[in-house]
Amino acid sequence: MLYNLIIQGKHVPTQSLKQIAKLAKVSAIEAINQQAFCLSQADDTLSAAIATLCAEQQLDYAFIPFHRYVKDFKLVVMDMDSTLITIECIDEIADMIGVKPEVASITEAAMRGEIGFAESLTRRVALLTGLDASALQRVYDERLQLTPGAEQLIATCQKNGIKTLLVSGGFTFFTDKLKARLNLDYAAANSLEIIDGKLTGRVLGDILDAQAKADWLNKIRAEIDCTQKQTMAIGDGANDLLMMAAAGASVAYHAKPIVREQASCALSYNDLSAVIPLLGKE
Repeated sequence: MLYNLIIQGKHVPTQSLKQIAKLAKVSAIEAINQQAFCLSQADDTLSAAIATLCAEQQLDYAFIPFHRYVKDFKLVVMDMDSTLITIECIDEIADMIGVKPEVASITEAAMRGEIGFAESLTRRVALLTGLDASALQRVYDERLQLTPGAEQLIATCQKNGIKTLLVSGGFTFFTDKLKARLNLDYAAANSLEIIDGKLTGRVLGDILDAQAKADWLNKIRAEIDCTQKQTMAIGDGANDLLMMAAAGASVAYHAKPIVREQASCALSYNDLSAVIPLLGKE
């Protein structure tokens, strides 16, 4: 199979690019932008050596099908916390009540796949019992920031008619606001129970876990008459793995090792705009 090898980095040394091109036996090197290069008709036989060289130079690499075009995709699905945005919302909510270390340690264990997501969320939300609901707005206003490159990626999707789905094990308070702010097509997350203006420490309804993320991808895919091959999923934690496996292409974004190992490709050094060259030629 013919591939294009995409090399991306904050600084891509010419000598390193030539070394990679030699290892991949490419026919041509094309600059996509100042930080991204497409090496045409690459051979992936020596991919381990290419991976080592790229890691030494802090470069991201990805072998993508030679005949892939951006317009081949119809749906891009992305995680929210530490993917579309820079924070873990529940950790920052917990900081408002002085239990961030306890909540963050459970979050990390869940993202590494050491405990089930539903169990981890139940335990974390319980620690928020009694917190004034106004803390959610404070987190959104004071702490939530979009991941660099997020708006460029979404704009590229919209320009090419690709639908966007934000699906999160976090909370609808944040996904709904981001959906409106970024003009996303779909969003799904968990709902916190609030009574008399305070968090009860419970989630309403079924927990949106790893399986539910995959189910949402497949649900929207069916709605818009989109094949698996026409979908891309982006995530960083273990609860994204089923969603990513359900997609035709997957990107591990600054992800845990278990996710990098199972994704189609990984971005460890670049911002979210680096997903754009992985969609293919425009």
